[in-house]
Amino acid sequence: MISYNITTGDTLTKVFQRIPGVGPDHILAERHFVILLSTVMFTLPLSLFRNIERLGKVSFLSMVLTLTILIIVMIRAATLGPQIIPTENAWAFAKKNAIQAVGVMSFAFICHHNSFLIYNSLEQPTLSNWSRVTHISVGSSLIISAAFAVAGYTTFTGYTQGDIFENYCRDDNLATFGRFCFGFSIITTFPLECFVTREVVSKVICSRPLSKAEHVAITLLIVALCTALSLAFDCLGVVLEINGALSATPLIFIIPSACYLKLHPGCWFHSEKLIPTVLIIIGLFIMITTLIMTGLFPQDCSHGVDMFYCADANISGTMPPE
Repeated sequence: MISYNITTGDTLTKVFQRIPGVGPDHILAERHFVILLSTVMFTLPLSLFRNIERLGKVSFLSMVLTLTILIIVMIRAATLGPQIIPTENAWAFAKKNAIQAVGVMSFAFICHHNSFLIYNSLEQPTLSNWSRVTHISVGSSLIISAAFAVAGYTTFTGYTQGDIFENYCRDDNLATFGRFCFGFSIITTFPLECFVTREVVSKVICSRPLSKAEHVAITLLIVALCTALSLAFDCLGVVLEINGALSATPLIFIIPSACYLKLHPGCWFHSEKLIPTVLIIIGLFIMITTLIMTGLFPQDCSHGVDMFYCADANISGTMPPE
């Protein structure tokens, strides 16, 4: 949720600066104010719902916005990409920080924490319906994520930022519309994560259904804490790497495999326990390595700064600065 707020602040400030009269010194160009504004007006009210089914239409809107953003990124890959000189060794298969990317990619596919809430929200909560929903949703996420990765990286190669819209120029009208869609897509995603966090907190603290006052109080606490942390940090790439190491990797690789080993009968050396054991080892390796690499080689952020190829819109070919 912290990364969602950071993205909202980075994205919508550039959208507001396209409004006549809104310059870099305007309050709408201040990321802290934009984060607070979006929290009070949108994310907090949506997060106060008690039933996740109430967010069905909001989730559908987020999906439509995501597809719109993908089309914009693909268009810019075809029109802007040829004007930017690729970085050195741009098409190398992997570099030393590839492990950090695994944690970020894991974050993109993390949905385990939503499973129980979504399963209970189905009209007919059966295993066959659940299997169909999960395969369709994860499969479509794979296709969309791969399309974003290919289109984004082929456009900017080694200059690609953690938030891809940081790469587009401020005066790019199509990118501005994409930023608008992206910002509201992120705003509509925040409440889903807040639902899960509140559910976990309520189970740990109360172990019973929350009263209305408790529901509001816990929601306010979660949203306030996430907002405060997002105001303190502004580098999305680093936040995603840490989140991928400490949250996504355990939830995807380690915890499900450990639960399987705990519940599956038989000795530890049973053949059916081989894959879960390997996944735990891989997860621990990714988590530890990502944390070390993030500390030693933090991602370079160009937060709020136009990229070098935006300096002169009339230049047909752009070279990186010396």
